[in-house]
Order: sequence, then structure tokens, then C-alpha cells
Amino acid sequence: MAGCVRDPCGLLCILLTYLSLGYADYVILRHILLHSFSGSIWCPLHAVGFNLIVFMLLACHSRAVFSDPGTVPLPETAIDFSDLRSSTPRKSDRGNEDWTVCNRCETYRPPRAHHCRICHRCIRRMDHHCPWINNCVGELNQKYFIQFLFYTGLTSLYAMGLVLATWLLTIKGSVEDMEKVAPTHSHVQIVHCILLLVESILFGLFVTVIFYDQIVSIITDETPIEQLRNRLLKEANKEVVHTRKPKMALLREVFGRGYMICWFFPCNSPPSSGGPAYSYLPDYDV
Repeated sequence: MAGCVRDPCGLLCILLTYLSLGYADYVILRHILLHSFSGSIWCPLHAVGFNLIVFMLLACHSRAVFSDPGTVPLPETAIDFSDLRSSTPRKSDRGNEDWTVCNRCETYRPPRAHHCRICHRCIRRMDHHCPWINNCVGELNQKYFIQFLFYTGLTSLYAMGLVLATWLLTIKGSVEDMEKVAPTHSHVQIVHCILLLVESILFGLFVTVIFYDQIVSIITDETPIEQLRNRLLKEANKEVVHTRKPKMALLREVFGRGYMICWFFPCNSPPSSGGPAYSYLPDYDV
């Protein structure tokens, strides 16, 4: 299943993302670099550097939008679920999770898979459905989603730095001479810089919080859905089994087992244990 479902909220969020990014690029190029850094070697350097980050942001976002998050395949024929009443399924490696039946998809789903009410499918190791990529964040596209958050935060930080640098140059320079040359343009530039600064702060804080939650979710090996379930189990005084995997091993399962420099690029990574290809039936007799 390809990503990007036909959800109006998700499509609106994607449009808002591109419009905000386009506006930021316009302000950086037109009202900051060509205005305050014109004639300096920093003008082309910042233009190339900023747009390179923007390119990486768009590439990671596109992969997160259109990649399969880990959809559980549907069976070609109807499955008889009567075995659930007559036998006990095999326990998974995590010890307290079994293959379960999704009544909506009418199929077996492996451990840690959950049904998304927006995608209308079960997603392996589903983290959440994100409207900003109009797709679920799951086992196969979480890497691209985190990369998108990283480059969005980096873009926001870069934009804030350029705005502050522009204001510092204005303070050091002759404000009166600049207003004599282009008073209207100066006021327009200030308005655009303020809007860009507000946009960068809002988006920067937003993605920083989500980025932190994603990293914590990986190194604890618990998705938000599993965290909520485990919290309910603790309140019911039931035993909760936690993972014993090293944190670096958990990170490599998401970002790939190659060189760490590859973690910053939206390229395919070796699948984690379990792999993307498996039967829609658990490995016990049905």
C-alpha cells in the first residue's frame, strides 16, 4: 500500500507545510540575502546552504508521505478465526503479545500492529497517524518522519539565525542612510522578517517536541499506543515486560545498520528483525 491517504485534514497540512516553506525561502532570498548580504560572499553561500537543507527536508517529507508505513497485508481469501476459541496462539518474542485478529481488516495482525481509523488498515509498530505527512508513522517510514522533523528544526534554526544576523547588521549600519535609499522596502523587510521569525519559532518548537518524543519512543522500544497500554496495565497491577535491547541496537533498527552518516539521508535502509515481508498468517496451524 502506498502512503498518502485521501484525508482532507492531511492534504491541508501538507499544503500548509509547502506554503510555509515556500514563504520562508522567499523571505530568506529576497528580503534578507539580497538586501542585507548583497555583494558579499555570504549571499551565495547562505543561499546554497539554506536551499540544500530545504531540499533535504522536501526529500525526507516526500519519502514519509509516499512510503508504506508497514501495512499488514490482507488475505486473498476469508480466514476462519475459530482457532482462537479452540487453541492458544504462540507467544511472541516480547513475551506478552500475541498475533491478534483485527475485526475491521478481518485478518491476523502480528505483535505491535494496530489499526488506523484514518488509513483503514493495520500498521506494524504504528506510532501515530500524522496529518503533516498525511500518512501513518510506522515501522517502515519512521526513519523518514524523524529526518523530516530534524531538517525542519534545522531550517527553522537557520532562518532565525539569518533574521537575527540581519537585524544586527542593521543596527551596526546607518539606519538613516538605508531609509533614504529605500524607506518602503525597509519597512516591508522588517514585517517579513518578523513573520518569518514567528513562523520559525513556532515550527521549531513544535518539531523539537515531536522529535524528542520519537527518539524516546525508539530507545524505550515503546510506541505511544504501547505506553498508554502499559500505563493501564500498571494501574491494574499487572506485569509489564520491558525490552532488554541496547539503545544503539534499537536506533539501528529504525535508521539502518550501515554507517551512521547514512542516518541523515532519506535512502532505503536494511530492514529490522522481522523484515517487511511475511505472511498474513501467524506461524502456527490455523
